[in-house]
Amino acid sequence: MSDPRSEPPTAKPRVVCCIGDIHGYINKLQSLWSNLESLIDPQDFKTALIIFLGDYCDRGPHTRQVIDFLLSLPSTYPDQTHVFLSGNHDLAFAAFVRVLPRPLDEGFEFSEAWKEYEGNKEREGWFEGNGYEDMHLQGRRWGGTIKVRFNEAKGTEYKGSIYDAGPTFESYGVPHGSADLVKAVPDEHKKFLADLVWVHEEDDVCMETENGLIRCKLIAVHAGLERNKNVEEQLNFLRARDTRVPKVEALSGRKNVRDIPKELIENPTIVVSGHHAKLHVEGLRLIIDEGGGLEEKPVAAIVLPSMKIVRDTDVLAK
Repeated sequence: MSDPRSEPPTAKPRVVCCIGDIHGYINKLQSLWSNLESLIDPQDFKTALIIFLGDYCDRGPHTRQVIDFLLSLPSTYPDQTHVFLSGNHDLAFAAFVRVLPRPLDEGFEFSEAWKEYEGNKEREGWFEGNGYEDMHLQGRRWGGTIKVRFNEAKGTEYKGSIYDAGPTFESYGVPHGSADLVKAVPDEHKKFLADLVWVHEEDDVCMETENGLIRCKLIAVHAGLERNKNVEEQLNFLRARDTRVPKVEALSGRKNVRDIPKELIENPTIVVSGHHAKLHVEGLRLIIDEGGGLEEKPVAAIVLPSMKIVRDTDVLAK
């Protein structure tokens, strides 16, 4: 195993903030941002790397305002670097409003990838309105109307579709499942969705450990990397944003992406994600999503190198 401490940091480490799933809660996002700004040294915050881990939409009522806030950051904080990862919800939103990257194979039609999941079509009530004929599977699921009303896993009522997309439609002033959403979403929001990356990589970040400050690489991806697949092959797929695949495991997987691949332990690399509706900080594997889009749960962030967890609900001393 290579030693990440073999070259101790010679300059003050750059602050990196990784922000978990927001899910349409603008008040939580604003409170979390205010807490980060208060807790981090002003000069460090001014030049920080801010990585948003995806899932900006659905469940909460203010998707439109959340995206407006995110779009304002580069001009408000010009010395920061902002990275906006795609979550599985954002990919589906992008698919519905027709801004998902086209398949790498020019002859490939999105409809070719429906077949694998057609057994779920009736239960999930896939979208069949205007434009569905050439829509990525996740767009159809996102804009559909699920027949089952209660989500047993979460203990909540579904909000429109299996993605709980109803509040996102409503935030743009149209009813759930309406094809008019394509016209209602502003062009700058469409560009935001179209530009979301599936993975972000940093070659040199620092983190505090029980053995002191270490320097290593970092990979940020919404759900995680599959443990038993070649890491470089997965990264190449994610860098390319290959939309021929009907379900992107690194954005939507569960148990299969929770653990860190062995080769990233042997070549120390932080893997940071949201998605899993839990907070998990163990070694190099960081999962930062306490809320899962539930109204009563917080939105959280982790700050490197200190490894401090910050929440929108934190009450800071004056």
